[in-house]
Amino acid sequence: MKHLLVSVVALAAAASLGAGCGGRQRTIAGTEIPDTEANRAVLETVDAYRRAVEARDAETLMLLASTDYWEDSGTPSASDDYGYDGLRQVLAGRFQQADDIRFALRTVSIRRQCPTKEFGPGCRAHVEVLIDASFSVTDARGQERRPDKRDQNELVLQWTGDKWTIVAGM
Repeated sequence: MKHLLVSVVALAAAASLGAGCGGRQRTIAGTEIPDTEANRAVLETVDAYRRAVEARDAETLMLLASTDYWEDSGTPSASDDYGYDGLRQVLAGRFQQADDIRFALRTVSIRRQCPTKEFGPGCRAHVEVLIDASFSVTDARGQERRPDKRDQNELVLQWTGDKWTIVAGM
């Protein structure tokens, strides 16, 4: 009788473990993001963006940006909006002012939208990230400051057919 009870308990435990794992989709390590080829490619682009910011590499950032790039700066005024050409000017100006950049990103979620049901050119990925950054700047008095910045942001990427490009959020 004792062996029968142990066998039943072991079978029940195995069944519950199997049921719990069978329906759960694999996620990318350290995230709750489903482990798919498209999501991995999105994360690779986001990491290339992060590395380029830390390296103050405006040229790589421009290569990651879509020619359809548009930034509304999150304000109701159109006076601070800019496109692809404006992005080049913004990056050049900001990188001239900052030194010793530390730029960490934690991806919270990826939400994809495609014009059709099929994945292909024109699909967009909305990537929610948490930013933890610091950099050195010289203030108006000529003194160096090192502000810490923490923020939440959304990067919007678009699939071109062979790579993801950033269309908003830099």
